Amino acid sequence: MEKLLTGKVALITGCDSGIGRQVCKIFVNQGATVYANLLSEKSVETLVFECQNSAGKIIPIVFDITDKKKILDCIKQIKNEQSKLDILVNNAGWKKDCVIEMIDDGSLQKMLDVNVTGAIHITQSALRLMKKNNLGGAIVNISSLVGLKGNVGQSAYGSTKGAVASLTKSWAKEFAPSKIRVNAVAPGSVDTQMFYEMNAKDIQSSIEAIGMKRLAKPEEIANVILFLASDMSSYITGEIIGVNGGLQM
Repeated sequence: MEKLLTGKVALITGCDSGIGRQVCKIFVNQGATVYANLLSEKSVETLVFECQNSAGKIIPIVFDITDKKKILDCIKQIKNEQSKLDILVNNAGWKKDCVIEMIDDGSLQKMLDVNVTGAIHITQSALRLMKKNNLGGAIVNISSLVGLKGNVGQSAYGSTKGAVASLTKSWAKEFAPSKIRVNAVAPGSVDTQMFYEMNAKDIQSSIEAIGMKRLAKPEEIANVILFLASDMSSYITGEIIGVNGGLQM
């Protein structure tokens, strides 16, 4: 049986850990050539090891998505090596939870730079290749349940993820004539390092609030991203898919 992403070229941001790393592994297993954006050189060897013996190929690229020149260099490399780009996953993100009176300007600016401006810049550059595809392409953004319903102590972070949801809707309308689909995944609580950046009491209460009484596994989020990136979702665009185990219904 042919793999879902055989012959596809993908760029995934934020692959050092968590959801991004799982997306890389699943995409490579499904036959894609994956350009994996990493922030740390230390992540390269581990990611390459985890993706070995797969149907596809992993190509790590270390750069900060807040660096517009590095983004342009990345797209240029993909153009020179592959001559096309089929899939973009805007996964890179950063957060600091804090009530609005206490949020500092540095943290606020970093969340905006990574979660919103970085996604805009890399999408702008990726379109130069994607629009040349006769069959179009797929963009999957990572929003968040917090960006859709809000949460105490997460107004700054949630606002950036709400912006991602809004970008998804607008881009879906803008890019449809070029056969480029744009969707987003809005995870709830996921078993990654980012989730545990709170006190034990809040961790327990957060889990209890979930209908299924457990955190999502990163691969459960990655599987939905795979669906939206593949031709299985060829008539889906402009959707925000909640993956939250019954936290919101």
